[in-house]
Amino acid sequence: MLHTAAAPTPGLAVRCTRVLLSPWSRLFLLVLVLAAAGAGMLLLEPQRLLADGWPPQLGGAAAVCVFAVAYGVCTVAFVPRPLLNLAAGALFGSQAGLPAAIAGTVLGAGVSFGLGRVLGQDALRPLLRGRWLKAADGQLSRHGFRSMLAVRLFPGVPFAAANYCAAVSRMGWLPFLLATAIGSIPNTAAYVIAGARASTPTSPVFLIAMGFIAATGLAGAAVAWCKRHRLRQSAS
Repeated sequence: MLHTAAAPTPGLAVRCTRVLLSPWSRLFLLVLVLAAAGAGMLLLEPQRLLADGWPPQLGGAAAVCVFAVAYGVCTVAFVPRPLLNLAAGALFGSQAGLPAAIAGTVLGAGVSFGLGRVLGQDALRPLLRGRWLKAADGQLSRHGFRSMLAVRLFPGVPFAAANYCAAVSRMGWLPFLLATAIGSIPNTAAYVIAGARASTPTSPVFLIAMGFIAATGLAGAAVAWCKRHRLRQSAS
């Protein structure tokens, strides 16, 4: 008597789907994506733009748009924004370089926020058990725009870390993107101007830009210290 092979039960397919779409599987995928992006940037060496310049076949508005997209991708891959801002100024000058850098900043922040929200939030939120972590999460969730605006205006927290912390919190998309766009303008403009005037390092404009960068760095450290003190107080 012939026996036909039993067809896979629907329950097995459902279980496999649940495993693949589980929070920890998505978090593992996020880690793989970020690791691959970082490795790709190490191989491509985007810092060579400062030495070699922009490809001559791209010019005008198309070059600015392509640079903005490349800027966003590079920030997702953990390329330091100051380097990209300097490159924007050196390649396009301050007038075209600033819009390109701001557009790339918002694009990169949005992609990072989306990746963290879709792939990492469900797995990481249950780990927010410490009082300090809960206080930081509550600050971002309740006062997202104000908190993110302070982070962008006074850069004491790394760009990528701020993106993923916001993604794990309950902060909304619109407050996050608006705070990023508005808060990033002053510091980004200073770097872009410095990059555009790098050939004349003794000019007043270059010195003012570098002084502003130093001042915002010190202010960022002070704001980060005050925020940390307040979070500790609210957590206790």
